[in-house]
Amino acid sequence: MDAVVENRREALKAEAPARRRLWRRVLMLAGVIAVVAGGVAFWLTGGRYVTTDDAYVEANKLMVSTDVSGIVADVDVKEGQSVRKGDVLFRLDPKPFQIALDQAQSRMAQTALTIRSMEQDYKRMLSDIEAQRAQVQLAQTNYDRQLGLIRIGGTAQQNVDQAKATLQTAQAQIGALEQQAQVQLAKLGGRTGLPLEGHPEYLQAKATRDEAQRQLEHAVVKAPFDGTVTQVSALQPGAMIVSSLAAFMPTSAVALVSDGTKWVTANLKETDLTYVHPGQPVDITIDTYPDRVWHGTLLAIAPATGAQFSVLPSENGGGNWVKVVQRLPVRIAFDSGQDISMVRAGMSTYVEVDTGHKRRLGDLF
Repeated sequence: MDAVVENRREALKAEAPARRRLWRRVLMLAGVIAVVAGGVAFWLTGGRYVTTDDAYVEANKLMVSTDVSGIVADVDVKEGQSVRKGDVLFRLDPKPFQIALDQAQSRMAQTALTIRSMEQDYKRMLSDIEAQRAQVQLAQTNYDRQLGLIRIGGTAQQNVDQAKATLQTAQAQIGALEQQAQVQLAKLGGRTGLPLEGHPEYLQAKATRDEAQRQLEHAVVKAPFDGTVTQVSALQPGAMIVSSLAAFMPTSAVALVSDGTKWVTANLKETDLTYVHPGQPVDITIDTYPDRVWHGTLLAIAPATGAQFSVLPSENGGGNWVKVVQRLPVRIAFDSGQDISMVRAGMSTYVEVDTGHKRRLGDLF
């Protein structure tokens, strides 16, 4: 019995190396199969998602100023204050603008009086013309009488000449009066009784008044949209605001950042845009809040790379040219219904675009 057991042990010892070699081969083959399967699976799922960390939150922002020059009288907002559209941000001293408006209104009223006075002068000129016509008729009658008398020797030639000169003078005067009346009528726009708005002089005076009124209104600077004000410390009462139209350069007073319209601008590599198009879903992770994911939609892809808008675009015509992968900005909107109140403009983000593209095994062969 002992001999049988001993023989069995010896047989098992002889078979052990063979079994180990078999298992080693099986495990090696399984490892190769697992690696190949993993590689195929990674390849099939790869290319669907396009990611980048070269992305930042954007918002509507504006350096709020005014197109009139003046001295700041009051600042109605504080740093970080939320304002609604139409809320007053700051005010300029209104006195110079009010004085200019009063002067313009006075000139407009004076212009109206001048126009009405010119109409009365024109009517007076017409009366003078009618009176002068009577004088011409009288001079013509006197001249005709003198001609009749000289034929019968009833008057001297001197009286005839004097009557003729009087007639010619009266005719010349009526011509001058008619010419003056025509000039006056031309100044009145061709006819009398026109509304004041039909006279160029009145329109010019009214335009001056309207401009003065506009400048007075623009002395009160209001928020053009809902947002949060910043950089208020740069504006203090007594500061001089110079109109950008007068300075020929943009000037600013306070900054306003919109609270509502926010989006993400991501710069994607040109090689990643093969299957990217507007309308695709995007996951957005903001570096400040790494445990939270916002959802968005890709709105648009820029028609040109960022380098095309550079102040000094690269020159690729030299002999030392090196190809660099270009990036195109894309705009991503936050989906509605999400709380983005804590999202601030300029924050760094990480975006993942789901292109929906799937590879096929047939593409491997």
